[in-house]
Amino acid sequence: MNDSVVSSISDAFRTDLACESQRPCRSCEEVMYRAGSVPVTVTRRCESDGGRTVTLACGYITAYGEGALSPLARLVGEELRSMAEEMLGHRLNPDCRILVAGLGNARMTPDAIGPETVSRLTVTRHLRAYDEALFGALGCCELSAISPGVMGQTGMESGELVKFAATLTRADLVVAVDALAARSCERLASTVQISDGGISPGAGIGNHRMAVNRETVGCPVMGVGVPTVVDSSTLVRDALAQAGVDPAELSPELEAVLERGRSFIVSPRDSDEAVELTCRMLAEALDLAFGVGEE
Repeated sequence: MNDSVVSSISDAFRTDLACESQRPCRSCEEVMYRAGSVPVTVTRRCESDGGRTVTLACGYITAYGEGALSPLARLVGEELRSMAEEMLGHRLNPDCRILVAGLGNARMTPDAIGPETVSRLTVTRHLRAYDEALFGALGCCELSAISPGVMGQTGMESGELVKFAATLTRADLVVAVDALAARSCERLASTVQISDGGISPGAGIGNHRMAVNRETVGCPVMGVGVPTVVDSSTLVRDALAQAGVDPAELSPELEAVLERGRSFIVSPRDSDEAVELTCRMLAEALDLAFGVGEE
């Protein structure tokens, strides 16, 4: 199969997940942990361009009982803290200014991961100004948060608003939280991705917006996401591939049907519950990593 065919097939399978892409990587380490009684596979990738990605395959979030959600949050929080310290080049401390940006549309359940996570955070930046002693006793980072909405609501790129907020708060690190797109239904609400390259909102469903990364924001940006949708075309292509159908041999008529299917986005029928649990878990993980979290 020639390079142009490989490229076209890769483009056809839309995904935001590094573990589902065909991008080459320098190294890949896979380790098994447990969140309570639930096994979690953590994959750490170093991409060929030097970027780093951590993927936690944790199983469908609604299968977690109340007692298992916090152990998963602690595991995710440890990976967040480790990635942040690598990006900053030093240990986290109360002088670190962290801005969490919850990207997405809070009015659309599958796209509400970012805003709903931010709404549950324990922000601390204001405490330093109003009660320095209390802030010092907490021993946490200076944590602030923003939910910039989407362009259809504000008329502005989310990246522009995040940049302004990062400048205002003099952020050392921005953590951009967003819903992602996957190519496999098995990944929906069951995978957490952390990367040091920021996030390109909407890229996984072909709705490219201004990237939120170091170049656009002006400081290091960590991307944190959970896949909540898959487009119907990618879903069918994946099913055909699993059935042994060579994607390069699809008829022009079927290709046309699949291309039209890109406008249909699929999410789990219990996405309300899945998103709510995911946001609770991510908020707890972020509090543990940067803010006021129970050790």
